[in-house]
Amino acid sequence: MDTVAEGEGGNVLSLVEDLALRTSSVLETLRNNAQAVRAGDRREPTFQIGQAAELIGRSAAAIREAEKDGRLPEPRRGENNRRVGYTLEQLNVMRGIFGTRPWRAQTDAPAVIAVQNFKGGVGKSTVAVHLAQYLAIQGYRVLLIDCDSQASATTLFGYVPDMDLGEDDTLYPFLRNDEMGSLAYALRPTHFDGLSLIPANLRLFQSEYELAARMAQGDPGLIDRLTQGINSVSDAFDVVIMDPPPALGAISLSVLRAANALIVPVPPTVMDFSSTAAFLAMLQETLVELERAGHAPNLQLLKFVSSRVDENKSMQRELLGLMKSIFGHHLARSSLKNSAEIDNATARLMTVYELDAPITSRSVRDRCLTYLNAVNQELELDIRAMWPSHRESLRRAGVL
Repeated sequence: MDTVAEGEGGNVLSLVEDLALRTSSVLETLRNNAQAVRAGDRREPTFQIGQAAELIGRSAAAIREAEKDGRLPEPRRGENNRRVGYTLEQLNVMRGIFGTRPWRAQTDAPAVIAVQNFKGGVGKSTVAVHLAQYLAIQGYRVLLIDCDSQASATTLFGYVPDMDLGEDDTLYPFLRNDEMGSLAYALRPTHFDGLSLIPANLRLFQSEYELAARMAQGDPGLIDRLTQGINSVSDAFDVVIMDPPPALGAISLSVLRAANALIVPVPPTVMDFSSTAAFLAMLQETLVELERAGHAPNLQLLKFVSSRVDENKSMQRELLGLMKSIFGHHLARSSLKNSAEIDNATARLMTVYELDAPITSRSVRDRCLTYLNAVNQELELDIRAMWPSHRESLRRAGVL
């Protein structure tokens, strides 16, 4: 077995440096070989007229009529004179013309969602990114904040974090500089109209130590720094989604403090369920300490999402039943099931919502979209229920 020889501990640094360079080189090759396009060249998803009509809440005939009378621009057409498909930006123009934008009222506070669990590999970034894109497709104004130095969410938008981004492109400058008044500098539009991203890279990890050190030196107000940043840009958004690190550190505490909604992905395995139990125990202690210090979060929504589910496994079915009995209505009725379509899209540094065609097969992709949409639609209703301006329409629809 290869080991570092005794007395040669000084060589460990050079060994790690060499391995880091090798793995980074391989990773870059994988990224270059992936079929994903880098962030600046990503295209918006497109929708046929039937999909567009369903998404904007009007009929296809109403869209054609508005195009004929000039309220909407003529659609793009291909060489065969057939409609090419509507972009999300065009859908949002239609929503403006028809008055069907789903935005919150100005008197409603934005939904500020932490997608959080203290264990990695539970599908946290998958849930956060797909929820953000789903809500953008539905017409909401969405901000996704990648708070994790591993930058998984950032990568899914086509960035190579430590090549394409500097520390000034992330939360890092705002968290460390009390004199900065706004997070607007870090907002990046994405290829989904209405969806902005604050990216992350490895440098963000340094802020964990700096924030913790300053808090230990008697600067407890620092835990509100992220809240202040979100408040500085929140007027432009309906929903803010945060993807924090899978650990209880200074940034995770700041995320909890800023959030008014908490979504916890939980795969139905013994290890993940045990980890979630530990997460809840730590969360309870943390909330008590935050309240004692006068920094209690204003959580209006707590939702568990069963993720990475394989119902062919009997143990997972048993654990799903256990989770339903324990979490009750706090567990999403729909499950995010394992799908090769998600895995293959992720390998291309993309998501299922932006693929032009199935990677696996149409049936696999359709099942995957059914699972994703069911979970995200349920979360959308929970979000709308947080807004007083939406509650009456939800009551009329029999949802509340």
